[in-house]
Amino acid sequence: MKQLLSLIAIALFFASCGNTSPEEGSPVDLEGKKALLNEKKTALTTLEHEVAQLEKEIAELDPSTKTKRTPVTTIQLERRDFEHFIDIQGTVQSDERINISSETGGRILDLKVQEGQTVSKGQLVALLDLEQIEKQIAEVQTSLDLAQEVYERQKRLWDQNIGSEIQYLQAKNNKERLEKSLETLQFQLDKSKVYAPISGVVETVVLKAGELAGPGAPIVQVLNTNQVKVVAEVPENYLQAIRKGEWVTVKFPALDTEQKARVSLIGSTINPGNRTFSVEVDLSNPRGLLKPNLLAIMLLNDYSQTAAVVVPLEVVQQEVGGKSYVFVKGEGQDGALAKKVYVKTGQTYRGEVVITNGLTGEEELILEGARGLADQEPIEIQQG
Repeated sequence: MKQLLSLIAIALFFASCGNTSPEEGSPVDLEGKKALLNEKKTALTTLEHEVAQLEKEIAELDPSTKTKRTPVTTIQLERRDFEHFIDIQGTVQSDERINISSETGGRILDLKVQEGQTVSKGQLVALLDLEQIEKQIAEVQTSLDLAQEVYERQKRLWDQNIGSEIQYLQAKNNKERLEKSLETLQFQLDKSKVYAPISGVVETVVLKAGELAGPGAPIVQVLNTNQVKVVAEVPENYLQAIRKGEWVTVKFPALDTEQKARVSLIGSTINPGNRTFSVEVDLSNPRGLLKPNLLAIMLLNDYSQTAAVVVPLEVVQQEVGGKSYVFVKGEGQDGALAKKVYVKTGQTYRGEVVITNGLTGEEELILEGARGLADQEPIEIQQG
């Protein structure tokens, strides 16, 4: 419609010019022609203004003549830091798994704990029957009483210079030997009480009351879960991306929780079977929620970029030839337009991609409605 009106106006203008002939007063000198040209230009400007006014009035009265605009939503870009993480599956483990045993053999008279029970360091766990040692103590005590009497008599005689020195020394030696034997037996008798060497949870009861426990044989297993670690096997191509002491995030899907902790250990060898190395992270577990063998996801940062142009991955489109592009808001004579911008992309993570070339970070990026747009297509910005 606009083009038609413009053509009519121009045609009328040139028609009016064509009707003027030298015989009707058209100037023939240079100055006259310049003056006539300026007059015609002024008339053309006035005519174009009138045509534009008519187009505006017609558009207001006839909605079908208005330009159709595609509704879109936009977002103002700004540079920000971008980080890429790799998700590595690991498990919770505990280093402090202790077998509680007796230093001497004997039958278990009483087992003071059961599986799943929390025990403290120094708590009584089991009581053993050491009747044989008790009888040995009684026997040695009787011999020691006699040896003590003999020693005292020999000492009194020796103090009076009666008897031989060898008899006195033999009596003294016999008494001291029996005292040492009694001390050893008393020490063994004390071992009839088995105590927990660490605080933790009883994971396994190996022997029950009434069963015979041998020296060093485990009676129960105690697991300390106050301090645990997450162990993950990381592919060797990420070897340079991980450093001991750096912060990582550990997620526990079953608990819907996460913790931040430092890398405490990086394996010094590569597993030839799966080409991985071990990474360990120490965690505190005061409430005991982290159970051994619990599944964990370790997030390791392998790429970072500051002041990067980051856009949603879904707005990046590709031509048949493989070129990537996005649409940003542009301005035309009649309002907002979709402007097609070719871009180069970098790292992607969680639905976002770094734009390495093509955008400055100051553009207004078209989000919803970008699919199906054409370059320079009129758009209407809507609130997202």
